[in-house]
Amino acid sequence: MRPSTDNVQYGRDLVSLTLSAGLASVVVAAVLVGLKLWALAETGALSIAASLADSALDLMMSLGAAAAIVYAARPADEDHAFGHTSAEDLTALAQSVFILISAGVIGYAAILRLLAPVDHVLAAEGRGLVVMSVSVVLTLALVWWQGRVAKRTGSRVVAADRLHYLGDLLPSLGAIGALWVSDRYGIGSVDAVVALGSAGVMAIGALRIGKGAWDALMDRAADPAILDGIAAIAKAWPGVRGYHDLKTRTAGSRIFVNLHIELDGGQSLRQAHDIGAALRRAILNAYPQTDVIIHKDVAKETAPTAVTDTPAE
Repeated sequence: MRPSTDNVQYGRDLVSLTLSAGLASVVVAAVLVGLKLWALAETGALSIAASLADSALDLMMSLGAAAAIVYAARPADEDHAFGHTSAEDLTALAQSVFILISAGVIGYAAILRLLAPVDHVLAAEGRGLVVMSVSVVLTLALVWWQGRVAKRTGSRVVAADRLHYLGDLLPSLGAIGALWVSDRYGIGSVDAVVALGSAGVMAIGALRIGKGAWDALMDRAADPAILDGIAAIAKAWPGVRGYHDLKTRTAGSRIFVNLHIELDGGQSLRQAHDIGAALRRAILNAYPQTDVIIHKDVAKETAPTAVTDTPAE
């Protein structure tokens, strides 16, 4: 294990890296909003309007995610004994509502344009194509960086933001296709179809984000694979005769774990402590996003057991 001072510095490095991904997301979203505003004014394309709304929501979400990362990184205090990670879920729930409203407005406008008796003609398609192409390149670069950060830090906030930006590529690519068809064949209705599809994608993403945030706020249990992994570690740990009442709840990027282990009642308190401390470290090493509390109970049948040479925590 790293020395304690190294652990503190290592944790600070991970927080800084996570913040860098959050700030990069804010900068890219702000640039894209400015570019797409200009492109919308030049072309009047609804597909660009859909992409612009998505980028504007991205900016709001990125600002919220960055604030949530900063706030969630605060240590536990007297008022928040389990930390501040639920701020991430509150932010995500609010964001999902805004996305649903925006998707509804864009979808309604697209349907009105499709039902119009005269096909809407786009303008300045070439400029719009340039802007949307730049948008795709910037988004791809951001997704690449977020992927590296998420892999290094294990941050669920960054991973979720990356997934959201990956979904944003569809409206941008759709807008490029609509502009190209309008420029080459003079068919403007494709723009409304793309906008309608983009609104559907935004609504589905909003519902998924909202459900995840709601589940976390309602103390939903961790993923079954994580539960099975923790159970397997506890079951095979030397000195542990059994376990029960394995309970988990999620809050933002953290998973809180409560576990009761059954030990030989004839051993010393120090020996029992060493077993529990070593088991806790093993679970933390396997699942760094967890916060583990282990309760020690006396096994129903206590028989002499060999003293385990397990280092103290």
